[in-house]
Amino acid sequence: MNIDPQTLEVKNNTQASRFEVQLGDKVGIIDYHKHNQVYSFTHTGVPSEFEGQGIANRLTHDALEMVKAEGGKVIPACPFTKAYVKRHPEYQSMVATDDER
Repeated sequence: MNIDPQTLEVKNNTQASRFEVQLGDKVGIIDYHKHNQVYSFTHTGVPSEFEGQGIANRLTHDALEMVKAEGGKVIPACPFTKAYVKRHPEYQSMVATDDER
């Protein structure tokens, strides 16, 4: 099933501690742990049938924008998030320093 990632709406499900996007009857997610205003992104996952369509990129972008909007910081513990932040310098200032963790 092909999906245009630009049409997706990413939501912060605070009860489940994850950012998520609905993909039909499945969900793409970024799991996190939050302490004060610091989000530790621990896992990014998209169902296999949706891989390679830019959904994880959209999910990560929107999650980072939500954290940024609330003045938060991020610990990119997930390899996907770490690589995304490395490729997008506009988010590197959001990475929490040791003092902020």
